[in-house]
Amino acid sequence: MPELVWTRQAVQDVEDIKSYIGRTSPRYATLVAERIVGSVERLHEFPSSGRVVPEFNRDDVREVIWGNYRVVYRIRTNSVDVLTVYHGARLLRLQIPQ
Repeated sequence: MPELVWTRQAVQDVEDIKSYIGRTSPRYATLVAERIVGSVERLHEFPSSGRVVPEFNRDDVREVIWGNYRVVYRIRTNSVDVLTVYHGARLLRLQIPQ
């Protein structure tokens, strides 16, 4: 089973989302952050369960959608790397390392 790995960028993205929502509702901010993280827990068992990210059209770069957020990840031989989390209304600006 591949390991689920959160990149620094993805961790920072979740922290930023939590901070933004927390300005008006700290309780809801915590819930949203927990749900985003929980939405990808299945990936270590089912790495191909997310859809292919249309902007990249690569089978190894996929996403899970939770609410308004897109959680982008890359499938590797021994890991599933969560690359970024962002609001679906924003443009995806992501460089995928080879």
